[in-house]
Amino acid sequence: MTTTVESPARSPRLQEFLAQPQKILIDGQWTDAGSGETFTTYDPATGEALATVPRGAAEDIDRAVSAARRAFDTTDWARWRPARRENLLWRISELILSRADDFAELESLDNGKPLGIAAAFDVRSSADCFRYYAGWPSKIQGSVNNPSMLLAPEDAEFHSFTRREPVGVCGQIIPWNFPLLMAAWKIAPALATGNTVVLKPAEQTPLTALLLGQILVEAGVPDGVVNIVTGHGEAGAALSEHSDVDKVAFTGSTEVGKRIVAASAGNLKKVSLELGGKSPNIVFADADIDSAVGGVIQGFTLNSGQACEAGTRVYVHESIYDKFNAALAEQVKALAVGPGNDPESVITPLVSQEQLDRVVGYLEAGKQAGAVALVGGNRHGDTGYFVEPTVFTGTSEDMSIVQEEIFGPVAVSIPFSGDDEVIAAANRSEYGLAAGLWTQDLSRAHRVASRLNAGSVWVNTYHALDSALPFGGFHQSGWGRELGPESIELYTQVKSVTIAI
Repeated sequence: MTTTVESPARSPRLQEFLAQPQKILIDGQWTDAGSGETFTTYDPATGEALATVPRGAAEDIDRAVSAARRAFDTTDWARWRPARRENLLWRISELILSRADDFAELESLDNGKPLGIAAAFDVRSSADCFRYYAGWPSKIQGSVNNPSMLLAPEDAEFHSFTRREPVGVCGQIIPWNFPLLMAAWKIAPALATGNTVVLKPAEQTPLTALLLGQILVEAGVPDGVVNIVTGHGEAGAALSEHSDVDKVAFTGSTEVGKRIVAASAGNLKKVSLELGGKSPNIVFADADIDSAVGGVIQGFTLNSGQACEAGTRVYVHESIYDKFNAALAEQVKALAVGPGNDPESVITPLVSQEQLDRVVGYLEAGKQAGAVALVGGNRHGDTGYFVEPTVFTGTSEDMSIVQEEIFGPVAVSIPFSGDDEVIAAANRSEYGLAAGLWTQDLSRAHRVASRLNAGSVWVNTYHALDSALPFGGFHQSGWGRELGPESIELYTQVKSVTIAI
């Protein structure tokens, strides 16, 4: 395993952005938190401070919700014609791409992920999300119905139809693993359908959300339509329970998702949740081993394993188990570990000291329970928040490293002997976000995919995400689906209208 330690200097424009006093966006104005309090965000590769950000709290959330409510109720925003709304979303997409280098470098610094991944995936996919939903305002339709109206006179006539209308004020809480992309996944469909937004970024990674706020203002998003409040958990809690919020959309841990459900009960606001995962990645005996090894590595190391759909339970057919593990260990050992803005780095730092402690705790728990580290198994170095990419063997199903979401570059390799056995094992989880399978048998691919309890199933590939494809999970992996047409349903409600003729 190689190590890279030097990181390239930050660009002058990014240095200028980081040197500016950061503000929160409320009603089209950049302002401090009401309390005047701030917090610091850190570079995960070094532990050094990056920027000081306002620590928004309940009073700031209240101001932001009031602005969003005013923009929804008293302006023409929700009644914009489709072409006008489409042009706005397209303009946002173009402006993101015009600042692509800045977004990528800032995301890499704040989150720790590889600069190349941030540029090629996070930024491009964020722009694509706005571009995809730019096509939707003119496609939102209702239906014409032919009701019986059994209590009406026989000669009475009625015209009935349905309308899809915006939900209203949407509280959106996003995680730290894909900060810009998760903001796009939530803001784009909300704007396409005429809602207003209060966005609360993760406290670990608020910077690209603030830069996105600048883009939204420049693009011409009306005052109050999108508000961005940085802060800690108290801000998210205030948003979740606010009586004037009509919907909460959350991406994050299952534990916090349950708290959001409880907080939303006060006014029975709509809730959509994209939560945790412990996804299986199944390698059958007839798989192309080279492709499967590469796909398995990508499945559990992308973003240093900090992906809710990461394929961390690797099931390998017993007939190829030793051969597969040998190839897997060899390639994992060769992965370069270093800061995200070093082009050689594949495994980059975890997002924070807290996350480092969590992942190292799982590594120690696995070893103490009797699992064997085929490769890795320890913290990497003593500067920054790095861990070695790790594969455990010799596990049992009751181990925490097999059952619980670790959110680091850690996988377990488990042998299996038959299709029914591995499908049952894959489905024995409280989660159901994603699954992968590797086979050259098309019939097997269809049979197995239909039996896996997962919102996304990938065959001979992994992390295959697209703005047009719905994403979400079964069981405790969440409620609802983001992306695709399904996200339009999350941000609209159906009204039926009946007219006596």
